[in-house]
Amino acid sequence: MFVSGKQGGNRTMDKKKVGILGGTFDPVHLGHLILAENAYSQFGLDVVLLMPSGNPPHKSAGEITSKEHRNTMVQLAIDDNRHLKLSVFEQERDGYIYTADTLKLLRENNEDCDYYFIVGGDALMSMDKWYHPERIFAQAVVLAAVRDDVDDVALKERAEFYKQNYNADVRLLKIPAVEISSSVIRDRVNAGKSIKYLVPKDVERYIYNNKLYS
Repeated sequence: MFVSGKQGGNRTMDKKKVGILGGTFDPVHLGHLILAENAYSQFGLDVVLLMPSGNPPHKSAGEITSKEHRNTMVQLAIDDNRHLKLSVFEQERDGYIYTADTLKLLRENNEDCDYYFIVGGDALMSMDKWYHPERIFAQAVVLAAVRDDVDDVALKERAEFYKQNYNADVRLLKIPAVEISSSVIRDRVNAGKSIKYLVPKDVERYIYNNKLYS
């Protein structure tokens, strides 16, 4: 489990490279895991934290499956991967949760870490509309996913825009072309369709055993 307490002492040490992949994970699926694994391998990260949202400002509580179910599914999905870890950091806080605040608290409590915030390419395009984007860019390297079979000029231009306007460090994260979404999985379960090969086997079993999304 990731420790969020401050590190004592005056030892000089190399900072840990910590990836953060946030989301509702409702449910976690293979696309999330592919994204996290590619971030880990391409950028030499020490660990990637999968951080299920607590109370995101863009969704009401009734729209999201309970945090207990979502956390369990994430843990089941990553049990056999030592460099992917579940973090409930955002869920331990009250009120609306903003990325800028999460990064601020993480940096204050973990001075031995550098953070790499992982987003989809579509999210990168609108990050200047997020809550205090200047604080996000100041506190983390942003890794933006782009399909490895696409030369995405728009994403490169957006990354350059953020560099010029926010002094941001945005790097493109190449991932395979895998089209999976949590909403499609929920719809398929509700319609009685198979979700095999869309989620890990243990997650699939958990969804059916707990009658989620149906």
